[in-house]
Amino acid sequence: MKMRAAVGLWVLSAVICVGRGHHHLGHGNDQAVQDTVLDGSTNSVSLVNEANKEFSFRLYRKLAAHADSQGENIFFSPASVSAALAALSVGAQGETHRQLFSGLGFNSSLLTQTDRANNTSQEDASEGTAVFVDDEFKPKPEFLQTLKQSYFTDGFNVDFNKTTESADTINKYVEEKTNGKIDKLVGNLDPKTVMCLISYIYYKGKWATPFDPEFTKQDDFNVDENTTVSVDMMNMKDHFHIYHDHDLNTTVLQLPFNSSYSMLLMLPGVMATLENAISPNHVTKWLKAMVIPRKYDVYIPKFSIKTSYNLNDVLSEMGMTDMFGDRANLREVVHQATLDVDEAGAEAAAATGIGIIPVSGFIGPVKFNRPFMVIITERNTEKILFLGKIINPTI
Repeated sequence: MKMRAAVGLWVLSAVICVGRGHHHLGHGNDQAVQDTVLDGSTNSVSLVNEANKEFSFRLYRKLAAHADSQGENIFFSPASVSAALAALSVGAQGETHRQLFSGLGFNSSLLTQTDRANNTSQEDASEGTAVFVDDEFKPKPEFLQTLKQSYFTDGFNVDFNKTTESADTINKYVEEKTNGKIDKLVGNLDPKTVMCLISYIYYKGKWATPFDPEFTKQDDFNVDENTTVSVDMMNMKDHFHIYHDHDLNTTVLQLPFNSSYSMLLMLPGVMATLENAISPNHVTKWLKAMVIPRKYDVYIPKFSIKTSYNLNDVLSEMGMTDMFGDRANLREVVHQATLDVDEAGAEAAAATGIGIIPVSGFIGPVKFNRPFMVIITERNTEKILFLGKIINPTI
């Protein structure tokens, strides 16, 4: 029996809390609600997906700019942040609504998130939104109805004057939806809060091809020119889909899960070159180029990281300013994520199901022993679930 290598990804994104006062969110007029009702067409789904992919890298570059000075790892779910903001736009109107749509890259009033309706249920995966509304706050029925129909949103009534109890209710819901990985999303809730909207993703996947733990050894990871840390380095000699992008001087490795998702690991010669240029077109090019697997000696560190972001400043820099002012009275947009890459379980290794063309000898090795980027993508739609950069796998 071989131990099956696994990657666990747990994300909760964007708890959005609106305070009491002169705000429009949740009280959008009929036209604003109508403008964010999905039209259900294939073209609409495609356009939303394209907008989300562009949003992914714009948001990444903003987070990277904030993190670079501190040498921090980056990991987040652009799909989940986008879903929460698009759901929020259902109850927004006027300039706030326009800024949300523009910031998300939606150029048509009839575009909303439609991915959830097209997701097939998978083992160890869940995705959704929920809204927690204060007992005394009465949003327009159309707002809640659209959230339920277009986003499959769960709805709950709470008393935000009871700050501890309402926080416990939200945290318990999140903990259950993320299989216990995120157990305290909110802490000190403002008693003036009238509504909290959350979006979450939980995913735990197993590699299509296993790493054998017997080959995992201690090795050095070069954080920067002056810093080296010791990591558990997984190793496998097998056939892999690898592409070298000469324009970006980046080696790209695709590791498929035993589902329709894959992890792309990108090892650049110069990180800034990759970060500043990467786009959805690169992901498309890489996946199309990875046709024939070749035999490589691959090294990847085991790691476990956790990130937490207050996105207020970042989203304001992306043009979404009004929702944090008096017009919307939005308190904060918080995003938390964890990523675990390790070896787990005791299942027999499964066949990969792809045609392997024998190649004599090894082309390699390929060693992820310095900072690299990571993308979790759905191979058919190229939807980006997760995006990040591993600077130091030990923190």
